[in-house]
Amino acid sequence: MLELQSVVVDIAGAPVLRDVSLTLPRGGCVALIGRNGAGKTTALRAMMGLLPLRGGRVLIEGKDATAVPAHHRARLGVGYAPEERRLFGVFTVRQNLLLPAEVLGLAKSEIGRRLDAIFTLLPELATLADRRAAGLSGGQGKMVALGRALMVGTRAVLLDEPFQGLAPVLAQRYAAALRELQASFPDVALLVTESNPQLLTSLVDTTYVIERGEITQDGAFAAQG
Repeated sequence: MLELQSVVVDIAGAPVLRDVSLTLPRGGCVALIGRNGAGKTTALRAMMGLLPLRGGRVLIEGKDATAVPAHHRARLGVGYAPEERRLFGVFTVRQNLLLPAEVLGLAKSEIGRRLDAIFTLLPELATLADRRAAGLSGGQGKMVALGRALMVGTRAVLLDEPFQGLAPVLAQRYAAALRELQASFPDVALLVTESNPQLLTSLVDTTYVIERGEITQDGAFAAQG
């Protein structure tokens, strides 16, 4: 339901993505694997419209969304959890979760329904709901960023390095939350970037390997070893 077709992105005049094509099918879970600086984050930002393309297209549900502004892509059902989380520290967890849905102008009943679904999926967020985001641990912040992305990501959720910096126990909990997400929302597509593919073996259907801004390999995750 979301595609990059021959995408080229330059940053400060230097090529970062070179003819990148990637498909995220409805209900699928795709990994984008690569070293730091390989182009993983740039690919997600291109999907979200946060970076201009020098070439290629972004398709959402088969329609060209290349010219759709970033803030409108959330209206198309695409949620994004950046690596650095970008939470509002003075807001509570609940306020951080509600913010994107309120900005989109969703009905209060729909916002309430989505929030309840997220609290069911991630019960730790219900426990933390009234705590200010500035007081969260790194792992808790990652969970809040996931929940916030789910508030608008009814079709696809893009997760940038979600396991980065997590202790092993928290990484396992995050992976379990993604498995629960797949079971509870089977139509939602997931795209996860990661440097260590072993963290994703129980989640991913297909993986792409990116090196120096180019996709070098793709296929079934099991084939990647």
